[in-house]
Amino acid sequence: MGVLISAVLPITLVALTGVWVGRAFVLDIRTMTRLNIYALLPALVLTGVYGSTLALGTTLKIVAGFLLNCAALYIIATACARLLKLPSATQKGLVATTLLANSGNIGLPFVLFSLGDAGLERAIVYLISSAIFIASMGPIFLKGEGVRAGLKVTLGLPVFWATLGGIGLQSFTLQVPEALNRALTLLSDAAIPIALLTLGVQLSHTALSFGLYEILAATLRLLVSPLTAYGIGRMLALEGLDLAVLVMQSAMPVAVNTLIWVTEFGGDSDRVAKTIVLSTMLSFATLPLVLWLVQRAM
Repeated sequence: MGVLISAVLPITLVALTGVWVGRAFVLDIRTMTRLNIYALLPALVLTGVYGSTLALGTTLKIVAGFLLNCAALYIIATACARLLKLPSATQKGLVATTLLANSGNIGLPFVLFSLGDAGLERAIVYLISSAIFIASMGPIFLKGEGVRAGLKVTLGLPVFWATLGGIGLQSFTLQVPEALNRALTLLSDAAIPIALLTLGVQLSHTALSFGLYEILAATLRLLVSPLTAYGIGRMLALEGLDLAVLVMQSAMPVAVNTLIWVTEFGGDSDRVAKTIVLSTMLSFATLPLVLWLVQRAM
C-alpha cells in the first residue's frame, strides 16, 4: 500500500495543481504541449538514452513487446468498431485512443515512483518507441496519406533526433561537455512536472459527460491493453522489471496529444476528448490495481 500511495499521490497532487492553475488563469494549452514536445521531452530522451545501461537484448524485447501489443490492440479495436457499426470518423477515434497511451505525462512519473530509476530507464525505451510509432503511423491510419507522410512527420520531431543522438553518444562512448550536460539535466528534470501540470490544465477545460462509447474506449486502453501486453511479454520471455514496465506502460490512459493528432488528421475529436478525460480519471483507480497485480506476478 505504501508503494501505491508514493506512486499515485505525487502524480495526483501535481495534476490537481494544474487543474487549479488552469481554472484560475487563461493558459494556452498548445503552447504548454509544444514546450514539452520540442524542448523538455527530447532532453529527457537524450539523457535517458546515452545514460542507459540496458543490454541491447532487453531494449529490443521491450520494443518488440510494444509493437506486438499495438498490433493486437489494432485488431481488437477495429473488430469492436466494425461490430458496433461505428461511423468512419468514430472508428478512427477508437483506434487512436486504444493505441496511443500516455506513456510520458503519467507513465514516466508513475513508473519512477513505483519501480525506481531502473524502471524509469526501461519506461523511456517504451516512450521512445511510442513517440516514433505515433509520429510515423498516426498520419497513416488516421488520414491514409501513406508511409512518406508519416516519415516526414517523424523526421520533424526532435525526439527522433534526440534518440539518434543518444544512441550515437552511447555507441562511441563520447563525453558530453559539462555545461551542456547540466543544461540537458535541467531540461529533462522539468519534463515530468511540466507534463503533469499540462495534463491538469487540459482536464480543467474539458466537459465531464460520458456514454457507453467512452466507457468502451477507456476499458480497451486501461484494462485490455495491459492484459494483452502481459501475454505478449510472457511470450517474449520478459521477466521482472522488463515485464512490469511493459505492462504498466501499456496500462496508461489515453495520451493527451491524441486529440491533436485526431484533430489534425481525422477522427471524432469530441469523443476522443471525452475518452481522454474519462480514461485519465479512471486510471487513478486502475493503475494501482495493475501495479498490485504486476508486483504479485513478479
